[in-house]
Amino acid sequence: TMQGWEILLLTGLVVGCFWNSLSCGFVFDDVSAILDNKDLRPSTPLRNLFLNDFWGTPMSEERSHKSYRPLTVLTFRLNYLFSELNAASYHLLNLVLHAVVCVLFLRVCRLFLDKTSSLVAALLFAVHPIHTEAVTGVVGRAELLSSIFLLAAFLAYTKSTGVDRSIVWAPIALTVVLVAAATLCKEQGITVVGICCIHEVFVAQGFTLPSLLETLRQVLRGKGWFPYAVLQTLMKLIVLTISTLLLVIIRVQVIQSQLPVFTRFDNPAAVSPTPTRQMTFNYLLPVNAWLLLNPSELCCDWTMGTIPLVESLLDLRNMTTLLFYTCLALLAHHSLCYRHGSAKTVVMALSLIVLPFIPASNLFFPVGFVVAERVLYVPSMGFCVLFAHGFKIISQKGQLKRISWLILGVLLTTHAVKTFNRNWDWESEYTLFTSALKVNKNNAKLWNNVGHALEGQNNYGEALQYFLQATRVQPDDIGAHMNVGRTYKNLNRSKEAEEAYLVAKSLMPQVIPGKKYATRVAPNHLNVYINLANLIRANESRLEEADQLYRQAISMRPDFKQAYISRGELLLKMNKLTEARDAYLHALELDRSNADLWYNLAIVNIEMKDPSEALKNFNHALELNSRHKLALFNSALLMQESGEPKFWPEANRRFLAYVEEEPDDANGYFNLGMLAMDANENPAAERWMRKAISLQAGFRSALFNLALLYSQSKRETEALPVLDELLRHHPQHIKGLILKGDILMNHKKETSGAKACFQRILDIDPTNVQGKHNLCVVYFEERDLLRAERCLEETLAMAPHEEYVRRHLSIVRGKIAAMNAAGQPLTSTEGASVDPSESLGSSPSDKRTKGKSNKEIKDIEEKRAAALKRLEEIERILSGD
Repeated sequence: TMQGWEILLLTGLVVGCFWNSLSCGFVFDDVSAILDNKDLRPSTPLRNLFLNDFWGTPMSEERSHKSYRPLTVLTFRLNYLFSELNAASYHLLNLVLHAVVCVLFLRVCRLFLDKTSSLVAALLFAVHPIHTEAVTGVVGRAELLSSIFLLAAFLAYTKSTGVDRSIVWAPIALTVVLVAAATLCKEQGITVVGICCIHEVFVAQGFTLPSLLETLRQVLRGKGWFPYAVLQTLMKLIVLTISTLLLVIIRVQVIQSQLPVFTRFDNPAAVSPTPTRQMTFNYLLPVNAWLLLNPSELCCDWTMGTIPLVESLLDLRNMTTLLFYTCLALLAHHSLCYRHGSAKTVVMALSLIVLPFIPASNLFFPVGFVVAERVLYVPSMGFCVLFAHGFKIISQKGQLKRISWLILGVLLTTHAVKTFNRNWDWESEYTLFTSALKVNKNNAKLWNNVGHALEGQNNYGEALQYFLQATRVQPDDIGAHMNVGRTYKNLNRSKEAEEAYLVAKSLMPQVIPGKKYATRVAPNHLNVYINLANLIRANESRLEEADQLYRQAISMRPDFKQAYISRGELLLKMNKLTEARDAYLHALELDRSNADLWYNLAIVNIEMKDPSEALKNFNHALELNSRHKLALFNSALLMQESGEPKFWPEANRRFLAYVEEEPDDANGYFNLGMLAMDANENPAAERWMRKAISLQAGFRSALFNLALLYSQSKRETEALPVLDELLRHHPQHIKGLILKGDILMNHKKETSGAKACFQRILDIDPTNVQGKHNLCVVYFEERDLLRAERCLEETLAMAPHEEYVRRHLSIVRGKIAAMNAAGQPLTSTEGASVDPSESLGSSPSDKRTKGKSNKEIKDIEEKRAAALKRLEEIERILSGD
C-alpha cells in the first residue's frame, strides 16, 4: 500500500518541476492539434472525433497521419469547453495527468521493488527532463493518458489470479477495456498486453526461459502434459491475445489498411537502401538510451539531418550499437535464466523499456520521426525501475551507502532543475526552436521553424536569414525554398520570390507514367505550384501561365482541393465564368463541408447573373457555418436587391447576424437602414444610418439616404445639416446638391442658396438636365421671366424629349405674352412660387444596386406618376391661378 505522504511528495515534486509550464503557449505540434483542429470546437459533431485523425484530418484522406486518438482529442475538447484557447488550462491538465501517472507508477513499482526502491524509481520518473516534451508540450497528453490506462490495465491484470491460483475473469475483462482505452489515447497503449504476458509467465508463474523450454520439450515429446497452472496461464494469455488481435484488426480497419505517407525529410533513413537503413535505425537505439542516461542536450525535433545516416560498416557509431545490444543481452540473460527476485525486477524493467518502444523504433515499420523524446515517456519507467534496482544493490554495500544517497540527492536535484529550465524553452515557438538550434545545427526544419516564428511576428527580414540558412543546410529541401519565396513576396521582392519558387519547383519529383505520384511527395510541397501561380497572376499578362501551373498541380494530384479553389478565383478574374464554376464544383466533390467553397460558387453565380442559384449556394455555406460573415452579408444583399418583400425579414436577420460578427463594419448597418427604409420603418432606418455614419465618417450613401429619409418624412430642417456633412466630404455629390437646393428653395425660401447649389451642379456637369431645369425654376422664383425662358430653351436643347421642360417653356412664354399684353414688367411676377421638387421625383435614390430590379422599375413608375402630379401643380402656379 502507498502512504499519503508519498502521494503528496510525488505531487509536490511534479508541481515544483512543472508549474512554470502554465505560462507556456501552444507551440510546434500543438498548433496543428489544437489551434487548427476543428474537432475541438463545440460546433463540430462528436462523431467526427471517431472519424478523423489526431490532427482533425479524415482518416480516409491520403494526407492523414493515421494517428487515431479520439479519447485524447476528447480531453482537448473539454479544455476548449472550459477555456477555449487559453493555453494555461491545457498545460494544467497535463501537469495533473503527469502527477497521476507518477502515483500509478509508484503503485506498479511496489509489485516488484521494495518500498524505498519504488519511491526512488517514482521520484526519478517525476523529475526526469526527458518528460518535458510529453508534459509541457500539450500534444504530449497522448502519452500521459495512454500511460494512465496502460498502468491501470497492468494493475488490473495482476489481480486476475485468485488465492487458489484460479483465474478471476473480472480483472481480465477490465484489462481488455483499459487496453482499448489506452490504445484510443495513443497507439503504443496496446503494448501493455505484452507486458502482462511477460509478467504472467516470468513473475506470476515463476518460469525461467530454460524451464519454459524444458516444459515445451516434454510436451512435444509426449512425455507429459502441461501442468494445471500452466494451462490456466495459457488460457488467460489466449483470451488476452485474441482480444488484442481484435483491437489490431479494428485499428487496421480504421486506418483503412493504408500506412501514412512520410517523406525522406521526416525520416531520411526510411528511404535509404540496405544496409544504411538498418545500421541507422539500430544506431538510434543507443541514441535513445543515451538520452535517458544523460538528458543534457534535448531537442524538440530530430528529423532531417540531425543524425547523419550510418552509411558504412566502418562507421565508429556501429560500436555503440554493438555495446548497446551487448548490455541488453546481458540484462536479458540475467533476467530470463534465473529465478531470484532480482531477475523478476529486471525482466519487468526490460519489458517496460522494450515493448512500448517497439512501435516508435522504426525497426518494423517506418514512423514520421527519427527520435522523439515524448515516445520515451513509458520506456523511461523501465529505465527508472532499473536505476532504482541498481541503486538498492549499491547502497547495501556498507562503504557506498552514504555516498550513493548523496549521489541520488544530487541527481534528483540536477534533473529537477534541468526539467524546470527546459520548460521555459516551450514558452513560444521562437524560444523552442532557437533552443533546439543550439543542439542541432544540421536540421533544416529547425532553421525553417525559427523563421516561421519570426514571420509570425512580421519580422520578415530576420526570418529570411533563417530560411536561407535552411536552404544551405539542406539544399534539396523544397519547403525551405518555398519559405524563402514567400518571405521575398512579403518583402515585396517579387523577382527574388519567383526565383526561389522556381528552384523549389525544379526539385519536385518528375511524373513517371503509371507510378503513383502521391507516395513520393509531401502534399504541402505541391503548394509550390499554387504559390508561384498566385505570385505571377498579379501580372495581368501572365494569367494563362498561372492557370497552367494550377492545371499542373491538379494533374499531379486530382484530389488537390486548394488548386481547384485558387484556379476558380483566377478563372473568375479572367471572366471564364463557366470554367470557374466547374473548378469550384470539382473542389466541392472533394469537400462538401467547406463553407468557403459554397460561398465562392455563389459569387460565380452572381457574376453569371443567376441570383437564385447564388442564394441557394449562400444558404449551403450558412448551413455549414452559420456565422460565415461574407455569406451572411452577400446573401442578405442579394435578398434585399431582389425587390421581393417576402425576403426582407430574412435579409434583416442576416444583416443583424453580420453586424454581430463585424460590429465595426458600417456597411452592415447601412444595409439594415436601407431595408428599414424599404419597409417604411423610419425610426429604425434613421437609427441604423446614424450608426453607419458614426463608424465611417463621410459615408456617402448613408448620409444621402438619411437626408432623403428626413426629406420624405417632412423633416427638411434636419436633412440640411446631414446634407452639409455629405457635401463637406463629397462636394461633387450631384444628388445631394439637388436635394439641398430643393429644400432651400421650397422650405427655407432661400433662393440664393438654392441657386448656388444648382450652379455648382452645372459647374461639375454642364449637361445635367435636372440641375439646369431647377436653376430655371429659381430664375422664375426670382421673377426673372426672360432669363427663365432663355434657361428653359437651353434645357430643352439639352433634353428635347423631356415633355415637362417643353410644357414649362410654353407656360413661361404664355405668361410673358400675357404680361406683355397687360403691359406688366417681366421681372416682377407677384407672389409666384414654384415647387421644383419634381426633379427629385425622377432622381433614383443612391442605393447600391446592380441593374434594374422589378422593384426599382415599379418605384420609378410611381415616382414618375408623383412627378406628373407635381407638374400639374407647377403649371397651375405658373399660369398664375
